[in-house]
Amino acid sequence: MNIVKARGKGRSVADLELGEKGIIKQLRQNRWTIKLLEMGCLPGTEVSLRFKTTSGGPLCIDVCGHSLSLRTEEAQALSLVE
Repeated sequence: MNIVKARGKGRSVADLELGEKGIIKQLRQNRWTIKLLEMGCLPGTEVSLRFKTTSGGPLCIDVCGHSLSLRTEEAQALSLVE
């Protein structure tokens, strides 16, 4: 499992555009790490962005056939494969 402490460079789930897909590369260790893993946000998993607020609020992603609502900070913890 790929969990890192430092915030790395690159794109995160929060950077996806509406309808865009990405593959989770790693999780940045923070207070949401366990929660995200339990919800299926594992390295190697494909995610796609369904909805995103224009004000930087919550967003909705599809993960393993389920829709998840995430705070922007939670989405930023999910790094994507470049």
